[in-house]
Amino acid sequence: MVNTLSHLGVGLLLSYALGLKGKKRLGLVLLSVLPDLDYFTYSIFTFISGSVSHETRNQLFYLLGHREFTHSIFFSFLVALLIWIRTTDRVFTFGSFQAVFLHSLLDYTTNAKMRPFYPLSTNESALRAIYPLDPVLNILPLLPLFIAAAKYLKNKDFWNFKSRDGWGLKSRSGWSIKSGDRWSIKSRHMWNRKLNELSGLFGFVNRNEKKLYASLILVLLMWVTVSPIAKTFLVDHISDEEGTKISYKNTYPISPGRFLAAYSYNDTHYKLLEVSYLSGVKKSFYVKKVSVSGDIPDASTYAEKVGRLYSNSVPQAIDYPAYAVSEENGFVTVVLSDARNPYVDKWPYFDTVYRFVFDRRNGEYEVSESHYGRAEKKLENNYFE
Repeated sequence: MVNTLSHLGVGLLLSYALGLKGKKRLGLVLLSVLPDLDYFTYSIFTFISGSVSHETRNQLFYLLGHREFTHSIFFSFLVALLIWIRTTDRVFTFGSFQAVFLHSLLDYTTNAKMRPFYPLSTNESALRAIYPLDPVLNILPLLPLFIAAAKYLKNKDFWNFKSRDGWGLKSRSGWSIKSGDRWSIKSRHMWNRKLNELSGLFGFVNRNEKKLYASLILVLLMWVTVSPIAKTFLVDHISDEEGTKISYKNTYPISPGRFLAAYSYNDTHYKLLEVSYLSGVKKSFYVKKVSVSGDIPDASTYAEKVGRLYSNSVPQAIDYPAYAVSEENGFVTVVLSDARNPYVDKWPYFDTVYRFVFDRRNGEYEVSESHYGRAEKKLENNYFE
């Protein structure tokens, strides 16, 4: 997941590289964040999802959920088709497709689970090759935003230090320019000299605008191409060391160049691995698949039941299910979470937790969910069946 400003920057990069101006440039910038309008559609989904059947709920999620339909390749083509019908402008249509597609691609290469080929397929996947706060993806696209803002200030003469009225430098203000003050004549000359140098940079950018921004886009595309390939070699290397097949898509970046991998070690435990490009396996942990508090002979039966129920739900936020089973006063509680949850700091990858409470007398159950550290909320049973 890349921050919104960087997505906007990518749209601006494209508009400069394609030579678009005015409303078309603004249109491309807005289209670069269009896929994230699903924040609003997801709000609609949460409002109506409890009143429909289980199957209808799932289909609505594919259409309205966050990073679902609006992040698919089909949606990119659909937007481009509508733009073409409206404008018949080949360059703007091509740029519109790229703006929407690159948004989805950048999210896809970080941590977002998506269904890129929906509606042809509901299978989800993600490359998860680049840390979401990666400086290349998040800072490089900000360059055109910075340059655009600086040009605007320059054109408005915001940086003029020659006039005593510039920046409100009047003697009655707090920014007096009397001799010996902080804003002395010498200081103003120094700032004007630096700003003249910056003006030279703007001149270079203006003369080489298309080439510069096209080069930045190329760097981004190379980065999102090389990183997944590099991750492939790392995962293959770790798989060979461990003597098992480690999932590529379930190996998550936890910092630049570092990943958290996992696999089923045996019938009772997962093995978690912290790996990096430089040192291979740095740490390893073992996590129980089922933890039982007290004497509950049928604990595994309840864990299996929760697993079956969860397999029917969307989204599938948990890749390595860990179950904590307890019982009190005839009620069996099963807490379902991802085995990797306690081992990732500063990024909410796996912190969705479900709490199932079963009544032994009649077999009925209730489910609550906590997500991203928020308070628990009760889920409707159509979430699972």
